[in-house]
Amino acid sequence: MPTKTQAHSLFSDQDIHLFREGRHYRLYQHFGSHPLELNGKAGVYFAVYAPAAEKVEVIGNFNHWQGEDYPLMVRWDSSGIWEGFIPGVKVGDLYKYKISHADLVDPLEKADPYARQAEHPPRTASIISDNKEYKWSDSKWMRARYQHNNLEAPMSVYEVHLASWKRKENGDVLGYRELAEDLVPYVKDAGFSHVEFMPIMEYPYEPSWGYQITGYFAASSRFGPAEDLKFLIEAFHKEGIGVILDWVPSHFPDDLHGLGKFDGSCVYEHPDPRKGYHPDWKSLIFNYGRPEVRSFLISNALFWLDQYHADGLRVDAVASMLYLDYSRQDGQWEPNHLGGNENLDAIAFIKDFNEAVYKNYPDVQTIAEESTSFNRVSYPTYDGGLGFGLKWMMGWMNDNLEYFKKDPIYRRYHQNEITFSLAYAFTEHFMLPLSHDEVVYGKKSLLSKMPGDAWKQFANLRLLLSWMYLHPGAKLLFMGGEFGQRKEWQFEEGLQWQEFEMESHQGVFQSLKALNALYRSEKPLHKNNYAHESFEWLEHNDSNNSVLSFIRKSGKEELVCVLNCTPQPHDEYRIGAPALGQYELVYNSDQQEFWGSNYPLKQSLKSDKIAWQGREQSLDLILPPLAAVVYKRKAKA
Repeated sequence: MPTKTQAHSLFSDQDIHLFREGRHYRLYQHFGSHPLELNGKAGVYFAVYAPAAEKVEVIGNFNHWQGEDYPLMVRWDSSGIWEGFIPGVKVGDLYKYKISHADLVDPLEKADPYARQAEHPPRTASIISDNKEYKWSDSKWMRARYQHNNLEAPMSVYEVHLASWKRKENGDVLGYRELAEDLVPYVKDAGFSHVEFMPIMEYPYEPSWGYQITGYFAASSRFGPAEDLKFLIEAFHKEGIGVILDWVPSHFPDDLHGLGKFDGSCVYEHPDPRKGYHPDWKSLIFNYGRPEVRSFLISNALFWLDQYHADGLRVDAVASMLYLDYSRQDGQWEPNHLGGNENLDAIAFIKDFNEAVYKNYPDVQTIAEESTSFNRVSYPTYDGGLGFGLKWMMGWMNDNLEYFKKDPIYRRYHQNEITFSLAYAFTEHFMLPLSHDEVVYGKKSLLSKMPGDAWKQFANLRLLLSWMYLHPGAKLLFMGGEFGQRKEWQFEEGLQWQEFEMESHQGVFQSLKALNALYRSEKPLHKNNYAHESFEWLEHNDSNNSVLSFIRKSGKEELVCVLNCTPQPHDEYRIGAPALGQYELVYNSDQQEFWGSNYPLKQSLKSDKIAWQGREQSLDLILPPLAAVVYKRKAKA
């Protein structure tokens, strides 16, 4: 059994100063459990922030969960930090903090907020990690990743819930290393540039999908040890694929072992329930105005970039952070000191977070899930923005799903739903999502949303995916959508892989592969992606035919794109042409290998000197049913 606690500290006066200022961004180097040797004895140093505690003890399997002989010592500087070194404790031991408070009858038993490992739920103890540096072998990727992550790179993201992408025959989840064997080559074959993991930080409740986090610094033990997650990320990097992690600074659950009422007081959550409790998710909201909480959160963000080589952070539920009245009725919120509904503390935190990320890692991206009209979300803070690199284009997603649900016979009355996004497409750096939220809880899968018989459903889905890839902005597709899974997403089971080999579903997958290849190879689809100059309508008002035609361009390179949103083919459909010359077909969502009708098309077109749509020349096209076609102007020899 370990001997009694000894005085020791990993904090300097500067560390304490920065922590209390809200500007210490590497707290994980100090807080938590740290195996080390002191005075010739091996053991573990512990440090925890519990400013209202009267006593803090370390309990674990090494002392029969009795802490009387293992108290931590409160620092003299009123920082609220309790710390100490316990000889004999070792890597792999289980532990919690036993925290006493004057207002509590019984002490609290809390998991370590900074623990890097935790027990597999429903068990809740923290695990002492060796904290050793992982021997990475992804230096090639890390040196060059800016070229994959910058705003002019063709970024197409595959969103994955690790617990339900694929299951073993007995229903067990795949571990991180097993996912490295199966998921990595699959994403590579599909042609995605990035993968995004829904939260993999430790969470207790499966139906939360990971969005109710109790262990912000701990990779979920469901899938294996933390080193195995690093192995998985490294495997993606070796194949030239970036990894984005979902990050949740917007709320956290009130589980007894978690952050809520951590020392008997509101340490991490705002004490006013109007600012500290989320009515929709029955969870707690961080106190963004508390400097120590800001240091905790930004340290956590940088931890995943530092220690796991993550290439980006997608920040969940940003809208809920920005507004004091989010999902609240009159009387349930209080205006800020300026009289407005903005959460000024949260806004200041978001700016600090983004500045810290990009200062340390200018070659990554932060991505906001933000659904309101808040201005300049994806612009740098020095330019009056919140500092995110990208913002989800929720309007595009909602409008287009509504449009594609409609029977094509009625689409002529809803042309503006599919075109409206271009009215604001260049006001932010947008990512177009078809995310997990849209294919669950009765909303149906992407395929099942589509109207008509089976052929029309698959054709509509290919058309929707084509529109996403031809539209300005980065792309995100939730797993299952890439092969048109018919059943909506079920988080407790794997995808319907028996469908994958069916000709119809394989057709969707092959079209998706072709779109990813087209997106990568054609500069007009990704260069200057966020500039007005990259897009030009040819015709957006042909509601009678439900046809869209437009140009994507980069420098002298131009693509002519046409979408026919009805099953009615057109053997003679004229559009204006950017210039005289030869045009070659580079994509057709209706081709046979995509399970299309293989409607006969002209593989090559020559423009006519016939004025059309305000242009001196035009093209006479054949448009297949429910299909997108793309022609590229051939450069002069």
